[in-house]
Amino acid sequence: MRLLLVEDDIHVAGALLALLSRHGFEIVHACNGREALQSLLADDALPFSVILLDLGLPDQDGYEVCGKIRKRTGTPLIIVTARSDVPSRIRGLNLGADDYVVKPYSVGELLARIHAVSRRTVPLVGAGRGRSDLRFGPVHIDLPARRVTVGGSAVELTLKEFELLVLLTQRPGVAFRRDQIISEVWQSSWQGTGRTLEVHVASLRTKLGIPALIETVRGVGYRLVAPMP
Repeated sequence: MRLLLVEDDIHVAGALLALLSRHGFEIVHACNGREALQSLLADDALPFSVILLDLGLPDQDGYEVCGKIRKRTGTPLIIVTARSDVPSRIRGLNLGADDYVVKPYSVGELLARIHAVSRRTVPLVGAGRGRSDLRFGPVHIDLPARRVTVGGSAVELTLKEFELLVLLTQRPGVAFRRDQIISEVWQSSWQGTGRTLEVHVASLRTKLGIPALIETVRGVGYRLVAPMP
């Protein structure tokens, strides 16, 4: 498995490189945001299985780097940082991180989380079952290209916004429970993800330009409905 480690602390990076190499990982180390983006976007760059991203980078804000990475690739990304407060966790997840690990962490936990996110692929829950696209009203989802259009106009979505839309579009009219959505999209039961879900739904409504498309089912969750003309 090939990993991209984005960590500016030489001592921390050295320890992780030695540890992960012993477990059979191939590691590319980037000391800052610029090097990380170059490693991902180079024409001859080989794909990574997982990205480990520290937030305290010397040249760019780690959250900014996370957002840039997520706009360019769906590669599983784990934020590894000393910032343990809930707002920091929520912000990282909102930007598209697949997981959030707080330093200091146990080696076993980090390895388990790496393997867990590497098993997650999009589309989720059998999306399409062999189909290449999903349609609902003016919304068209090109699954292989991870592209969404509304009335023929492209809509830029983050990874989690895309996954959430795919989940709802697979079964229009069905009310998905909040905990079910969190489990399917975030593979998490962490209570802080509930607020993250609300933020993503609000963002989807705005970006799609059809607020009534995603209906709140009081006491349950959300469902996709055909908006009134």
